Amino acid sequence: MIQSLVSQTWLQFGLVVVSGFLTGLELRGYLNLRSREEPDKQSFSFGTSRTYTFIAILGYVFAALDPTLRVYLVGLAGLLLFFALFYYHKLQHRRSGALQPLIGLLVYSYGPAALLKSPWFLILLFVSVVFILNARPLAHWLIDRIAPHEMLTLAKFLLIAGVVLPLLPREIVVSFIPASPFKIGVGVIVISAISYVGYILKKYFLKRHGYLVTGLLGGLYSSTATTVVLAKKTRRMTRPNHTISAGMIAASGVMYLRLLLLVLFINISLLRLSILPLLSLGLLTLVVAWLVDKRGRVAAADSSEVADSNPLELGTAFLFAFLFVIIMIIVILHFGKSGLAMLSFVVGFTDIDPFILSVLGGHFPNISMQELTGAILIAAGSNNILKAGYTAIFGKHAVVRCVVVYLVLLGLVSIGWGFFVSGTFLL
Repeated sequence: MIQSLVSQTWLQFGLVVVSGFLTGLELRGYLNLRSREEPDKQSFSFGTSRTYTFIAILGYVFAALDPTLRVYLVGLAGLLLFFALFYYHKLQHRRSGALQPLIGLLVYSYGPAALLKSPWFLILLFVSVVFILNARPLAHWLIDRIAPHEMLTLAKFLLIAGVVLPLLPREIVVSFIPASPFKIGVGVIVISAISYVGYILKKYFLKRHGYLVTGLLGGLYSSTATTVVLAKKTRRMTRPNHTISAGMIAASGVMYLRLLLLVLFINISLLRLSILPLLSLGLLTLVVAWLVDKRGRVAAADSSEVADSNPLELGTAFLFAFLFVIIMIIVILHFGKSGLAMLSFVVGFTDIDPFILSVLGGHFPNISMQELTGAILIAAGSNNILKAGYTAIFGKHAVVRCVVVYLVLLGLVSIGWGFFVSGTFLL
């Protein structure tokens, strides 16, 4: 018992000392790098790596001597006084950076963190400090490239996903809406998150990687918008361009894989019936897109943005949730196979995401799994026919002819497969 306690004390003390020393080294390296980057500015430093090691040891000793942490708080008050004098001196020289005092306070907390929590908590705290010290280039890169309003939108999204969503009721509140508020919220957040990943990758990381990548990433958040934008670009072309055709085809292929992800995250019970059609149609379309791109790979320097709108904008999310609920009510009012099949066929000529989430997120006792799976395939198929129409209208006929033909064929195959799975025939 005593030996175990001694071993634990040595482990805690050793972790505190090593973490404090390494934090001090990392901070010194950060300050030296900053001095080289800004040689014209006077640098200020509070102590050395040994200073931060002693701060960590003091925090551990004071916390261990008095479990009520009164001695620790007295030490904290003294440390705050030193840091206040240091910061006042910096302000006198018009330097306002408060990083060193904040790091010092975190190092002082290593002691009670080791005593009161598991070792992993102290390690996590140390790694976070090191990450922040090395994040300066990343922070500058983000400031230069990411618009402030997008960061605010992301913060609001995280607030809804991490705070509001867990508070939503998990039981069905209204009898004629066959899903709980929590499940509706999960559906909206899942599809918004998938869309946002594609949006960020395309806008900030893979701006100029050709039309095939444009189609792949654009399909994550809107295959229809991607197809329309790429089709409009063909108006300036005088002959078929296989790279841009590959992008339009790839967007529809990603749509099927995106639907498969939604099934996996929201209603895994449909996975057994939907994995074969969604996966096979998606992969087949991506293979076709790759072959088309390979056939005419003359690198296109221009692959401008597919869409400027952030898919996490909360106005869009609330409208999406409203459509989600409305379509869910409509679905439950369509009793029988033909009603759902007709509805899915019509909805496919609009925005299919609210409909798909309504099908996946609702509880419909009068509709079988086969009918729900068929509805997803039918909606995806009619959406492909819609994209073929957009391509023919907005694109140059000589350039997009093969895309129109493929999208129509893909749509018909998807609709036919949907009817076959559900055992429904559209009359």
